[in-house]
Amino acid sequence: MGVSFSDWLSESVERIRQDGNRGILESGYHVYVGSLLSISSRLDIGTNVFDREWDVLVVLDACRVDALRAVRDEYEFINNVSSMWSVGSTTVEWMALTFRNKYLSSIEDTAYVNGNVQFEKVIKERRAPPHANTVPFGPSMDTYDVVNERDFEYVDAVYEYGFDDELGVVPPRNITDRGIDVWRNKNPGQQIIHYLQPHEPYIGVDEPPENALPRLGRGDISRERVWDCYLDTLRLVLDEVELLLQNIEADTVAITADHGEAMGEWGFHSHNIACPQPVVRKVPWVTTSGVDKKTYKPSLEPDTSVEPDMQAQLEDLGYL
Repeated sequence: MGVSFSDWLSESVERIRQDGNRGILESGYHVYVGSLLSISSRLDIGTNVFDREWDVLVVLDACRVDALRAVRDEYEFINNVSSMWSVGSTTVEWMALTFRNKYLSSIEDTAYVNGNVQFEKVIKERRAPPHANTVPFGPSMDTYDVVNERDFEYVDAVYEYGFDDELGVVPPRNITDRGIDVWRNKNPGQQIIHYLQPHEPYIGVDEPPENALPRLGRGDISRERVWDCYLDTLRLVLDEVELLLQNIEADTVAITADHGEAMGEWGFHSHNIACPQPVVRKVPWVTTSGVDKKTYKPSLEPDTSVEPDMQAQLEDLGYL
């Protein structure tokens, strides 16, 4: 997986032998992926969050603009839901194109409370996208010019110790706990709080379907069922954002996403790398504020004794 013309060629031959025209289309898409990544790593495509003003940035993983608009009347802290083009259509793209040395002065002033294990690949292991596909050509990490973990003011990798094996994801309460605690006690210049929801697996719903988006693509589950589960998972994380906002003191809190989610539009299901579909490339942008009423005391503390299973987390998130 990654950039290799010889591997792409051999995989393409086998893919075409097995799948015919579908294999040709898939290999052709990987050429497109390599092309777009080569362009986006050199030119500014989309809006980098560090080009906007905020004290605290809440990232809702895989949150669609229309989904947030659908539930906004249920939450007082959401008024207008505007949108912007993200720098990527997957988390690995978003991280590689967001945390660049171009924004080093801002990153050095930023605490990152994060539940997404892709941080391991992009920032720690320094692996250039794509990770799940092979493309014939594409940019290297030198082209992305990504910062190192030590360049952040503080990093709280909640996925290392806050993963719930039963749910198959880092629960939003664990992110809320760490977001409040870091903001209150570390006093960073600014802070990013990266929730995993509403990304699959869907939680907070009765009998949540497993692998919902692949099943939707196969026609094994209705779009209405997936949409309802997605919205309920979004509500669950927004309830946590509401608690967060009541327990941090911040003039400007922005709520956005790293990317959106496709549910059949243009034949896409989930969020493919370098995806051109607007529901994946466009993300919400909401501004509000936080007032620390001290109504909640976080209980989760970092646990360095935990040995995280990164592979299992990637599988549960549908990346493998």
